[in-house]
Amino acid sequence: MAKILFKKQLSPAVFQFRVHAPLIAQERKAGQFIILQTNKDNGERVPLTIADADTEEGSITLIFQTVGKTTTELSKFEVGDDIPVLVGPLGSPTHIENFGHVVCVCGGVGIAPMHPIVQALKAAGNKVTIIMGARNESLFLMKEEMTALADNIIFMTDDGSYGRKGLVTEPLKELCEDTKGKPDMVIAIGPPIMMKFCALTTKPYGVKTVVSLNSIMVDGTGMCGGCRVTIGGKTKFVCVDGPEFDGHEVDWNNMLQRMGAFKPQEQESLHRFGANDGHKCNIDKMADAKAKESK
Repeated sequence: MAKILFKKQLSPAVFQFRVHAPLIAQERKAGQFIILQTNKDNGERVPLTIADADTEEGSITLIFQTVGKTTTELSKFEVGDDIPVLVGPLGSPTHIENFGHVVCVCGGVGIAPMHPIVQALKAAGNKVTIIMGARNESLFLMKEEMTALADNIIFMTDDGSYGRKGLVTEPLKELCEDTKGKPDMVIAIGPPIMMKFCALTTKPYGVKTVVSLNSIMVDGTGMCGGCRVTIGGKTKFVCVDGPEFDGHEVDWNNMLQRMGAFKPQEQESLHRFGANDGHKCNIDKMADAKAKESK
């Protein structure tokens, strides 16, 4: 069991927990994640990336969005409550070295797992440009922490309430076209459709692009096969081979199809718990439009 030491609601649907997990705090590396259950006997297993860790306190920080029954149940936990099952760290850590200029693109709750990666990149001597996207200003996570780490930071909002109005792919394309500021590497974390379009944006410029996939996951050891994805024509398992892969080799159509396999159940769960606000972000709308054009 893991006791909740701190809880904060960051937005109507996003929560931050600091959880007592000393062994995980000591061993975790940037890019790794945990799996938890809200019910020890028959609860759904939910993967969450470790946003930060404090080895002195023996704690890890988790930031999650309520998207269904289990995460909604988790959001009801309070300080002092125990999470019945929490295992990790899982997955392969982010490969860190001095690449040169790294552009980190993150959106939504993908901002949280990007934080330890940026910390590690800066410690290795990289110049880091961060592009952060959100629906509006109030939904930006860790804005101050990320600003303090970055050499340069660009904020993008759907409604133009903060920074620039538009998609994260717009400044990414501009940087790829800049002969003086062209990135040596891009790391993208966020909704799958956002990562897909980031990879499509960088591919013509030959910029290596790493994405962190958050697929359906059960056991976290590769046994269930629920998290399988197609990378470069080969089957990989996100929980053991990932979660990070070459974005140019991901079969995005296959992954998006698999991610939508339980959409009816998720929608039913969202409706049951009153968590569905009916919002669709601009990049999703763009993807829908392209899909209609191809028909």
